[in-house]
Amino acid sequence: MSSSIRKSVNSDALTRLAQAIAVAVSATLAGCSSHAPQTEATHTPNIAARAKQKPIWLTEKPSPQVPQDIWERMRQGFQLQEGLGVNPRIEQQRLWFASNPSFLENAGERGSLYIHYIVERLEERNMPLELALLPVIESAYNPMAYSRADAVGLWQFIPSTGRYFNLRQTRFYDGRRDITASTTAAMDYLTRLHDMFNGDWLLALAAYNAGEGTVSRAIERNEKLGLPTDYWNLPLPAETQAYVPKLLALSQVVLAPEAYGVNLNPIANEPYFQVVEINQRMDLSKVAAVANIDEDELFQLNPAFKQRTTIDGPQHLLVPTSKAQLLTASLQTMRPEELISPRSLKPVFEGADPSEVAQLKRAYRVKRGDNLGSIAKANKVEVKDLQRWNKLTGKNLKVGQTLVMQDTTKRAPARKSGRVNTVIAANSKSKGKDDSAQQTQYKVKRGDTLYVVAKRFNVEMQHLKRWNPGAGKALKPGQMLTVYQPH
Repeated sequence: MSSSIRKSVNSDALTRLAQAIAVAVSATLAGCSSHAPQTEATHTPNIAARAKQKPIWLTEKPSPQVPQDIWERMRQGFQLQEGLGVNPRIEQQRLWFASNPSFLENAGERGSLYIHYIVERLEERNMPLELALLPVIESAYNPMAYSRADAVGLWQFIPSTGRYFNLRQTRFYDGRRDITASTTAAMDYLTRLHDMFNGDWLLALAAYNAGEGTVSRAIERNEKLGLPTDYWNLPLPAETQAYVPKLLALSQVVLAPEAYGVNLNPIANEPYFQVVEINQRMDLSKVAAVANIDEDELFQLNPAFKQRTTIDGPQHLLVPTSKAQLLTASLQTMRPEELISPRSLKPVFEGADPSEVAQLKRAYRVKRGDNLGSIAKANKVEVKDLQRWNKLTGKNLKVGQTLVMQDTTKRAPARKSGRVNTVIAANSKSKGKDDSAQQTQYKVKRGDTLYVVAKRFNVEMQHLKRWNPGAGKALKPGQMLTVYQPH
């Protein structure tokens, strides 16, 4: 293209651009002149109206609803269900739970005091919420559970492992039964095993049951033989072979209880208990009376205090949330002596020779639900000796009577023991039936459970367990149970 042509094109373009600008300016000036008569006030409402409009965020999602039931919250946190597929070992355990629905139902009732606390602690550590069901497998959620291996509590710690995880064990206090302390210890232990086995929860659970040494040796054996080293292929003890499938099957039942004929009563997704600090020795019976708490329920929350007295343990109590404020206020106004029961024999033997009182230092005041067997076991004596020392010909006891715990016949001369003999004579009056409750011996039949027996006699299951401390989790046909019923 020649330079003259380029100049002509450029000139035309510039002319068109100038014309366009002139038109735009004219339009703008015309617009301004048309609005000139309007005042500033006429613009204000429109601006204000526009300012009130809120932006609409199309990506905003409604926040998830918080579950009202702790079972639902637990289901949302399950992490161990993926990739299981069809597994005969899990199906076998699932069939057992479906055939024995009362087992999980009863465990859920007992665990209703503790499950919320355990779920929250697991969530804080981002641990699978299936682990909240581990106490169902270990103890049926009974903090007083005791195994042949001397394992104790919800999480079934043996003495040595308990001490390793700072669960102190004395005559008056057993940290393995402590709800909060044992839960912390169990989660510490499971976390340690999880790390030890490279993040494999199934191996960690197997080690929790059988010990890390047993699982490690099984892994080494399979490695040498060129075999898989996952949980499902390890040669483990029979109990451990069933242990992990049992937890996984139980989790699946909890996921859909209706499908397996299990009735899980709802448990409120809120704390059942609250920690109340204390700074003195207290008897749980006195605390229960002060705060209007059922004594057995208070002991179920604080089972680590073996003598029901806050000795050797932490300086706090777990109490139902609804009663925590009342107890805190009461403790601020009460004298220390008002919170200790008169367990000393001093008031009973007032006026007796001091040396005789020292010799007769052990005694026991009978409470509702007690029997000679449970009293003898708690005080480490024989039933026949207890009967002989207290001149009892039968096994019936009276609530409130005092039993001596050692032979007094050789240590209390008649010329000095007027008061002492009065007490012994009072004990010997208990040959008849209890005025407030009648003792019944029940022979266990096939298919019986503690829950079934308790329902049959219309008594609380926790009382039935307390009356029969050696009954165990599974009843055997022919086994004898002691039951107390009102007249």
